[in-house]
Amino acid sequence: MRLFAGTQWDQPPKCDRCGKLVEECQCEPLPPPPAPQIPPAEQTARLTVEKRRKGKVVTLIRGLPSVGNDLPTLLTRLKSECGVGGTLRDDELELQGDLRERASAVLTKIGYRVK
Repeated sequence: MRLFAGTQWDQPPKCDRCGKLVEECQCEPLPPPPAPQIPPAEQTARLTVEKRRKGKVVTLIRGLPSVGNDLPTLLTRLKSECGVGGTLRDDELELQGDLRERASAVLTKIGYRVK
């Protein structure tokens, strides 16, 4: 609801680009602004190893927020450089096997701090 809706001072909203009423505007909608990216040097990745059912070992990479990072692309790069499978669950990257050294080397090469 507008501030003066229904009064003599009511002014319907106008498009900022063409100046027409919003209902009559034919302008294309603006694309959403890109999400701000956090530089890797300002982030710390925490690597842990977890043992799952049936003796399966998984390397977890935590501490990287999903906002400001492209986690699916990072996971793809880690999987290809380590030569293993993996998944993304709840803002955690999971790699199959005990890959702390390899994952640490890849993340350091990209620019992340690793603990």
